[in-house]
Amino acid sequence: MADHFQLRLVDSHMLAPSVRHLAFERVDGQPLAFVPGQFLQVHFHYDDGTATKRSYSVGTIGNGSSPVQRIEIAVSYVEGGAATKLLGELPHGGVIDASGPYGRFCLQDADAHPRYLLLATGTGVTPYRAMLPQIEKLLAKGDREVVLLYGARNEGELLYGEEFEAFAQATPGFTFHGCLSRQPRATPRSTDRSGHVQNVLAELGPSAERDIAYLCGNPNMVDAAFTVLKEFGLPVPQIRREKYISSR
Repeated sequence: MADHFQLRLVDSHMLAPSVRHLAFERVDGQPLAFVPGQFLQVHFHYDDGTATKRSYSVGTIGNGSSPVQRIEIAVSYVEGGAATKLLGELPHGGVIDASGPYGRFCLQDADAHPRYLLLATGTGVTPYRAMLPQIEKLLAKGDREVVLLYGARNEGELLYGEEFEAFAQATPGFTFHGCLSRQPRATPRSTDRSGHVQNVLAELGPSAERDIAYLCGNPNMVDAAFTVLKEFGLPVPQIRREKYISSR
């Protein structure tokens, strides 16, 4: 059941030149119960008084099943955007209105396929960050594999990249590929890939027998990857999608 509440900003930092990581706590002191992969809606008004809202995935790393006190999101700056004005300039201690959680872009207990293909661009990687404790438990069984393909123009735009790299090194069965479309790292890593996520996806040889796929981020990437997966024979129920659309 979605709830309405106020959030107070308690911490923030820049993840990239145009992306801000924000950490909130509920003003009423209550924890937030959510399933990793779900999102919140931030409610506010345009300058003319018209009500509007924006959706942001919860990126908090908890234990994967319990409510969390700290509610973390990542916000991309949109030139002239109303949400950018609100969240980009929000001072520590500032309060916003929110509701949630919403959404079903979550790992499913009934899934039995041996490999998970997680694809993301931009802030679309945020829900996968929240899923890391669940992924760790999933992989501990020893019969699964998770591959995260994360697309960015350059190394500086790989949000939470070092966290995913560290998780991959510590977690057998998890592979992280930074897919850089514009500029390679100054010191390339063996797991790096060149080009767009959907092109790297084809190299993995997706199959209906083996894979469940999650697509999150830029609509163009989501649509292109969806097409690639269908061409490899994945049925639509094995492809979960969440599109991130920049709104003014």
